[in-house]
Amino acid sequence: MTTKPENPPSMSKDEKVGFHKGSLATLSKEREELMRILQIVEQLMQMHVSELKGMGIDLAAQAKDVAAKQMKGKKPIEDVLR
Repeated sequence: MTTKPENPPSMSKDEKVGFHKGSLATLSKEREELMRILQIVEQLMQMHVSELKGMGIDLAAQAKDVAAKQMKGKKPIEDVLR
């Protein structure tokens, strides 16, 4: 059984506003950093795809083959839902 923590001391409206604005500012910076990291990862992936294409390897065709093999023998979703 968990006990409910006691209510923290009351904060004024201005303190609450400041707290939430500060939190949003911090989270916004975190989101920007995450977006930057994702852009770097995407660039690296595109470089590898480009190199593989240069070597004559078609990843799109391979992905289609894998998807076709996975779907082989499976019922269409319409049949499953009936």
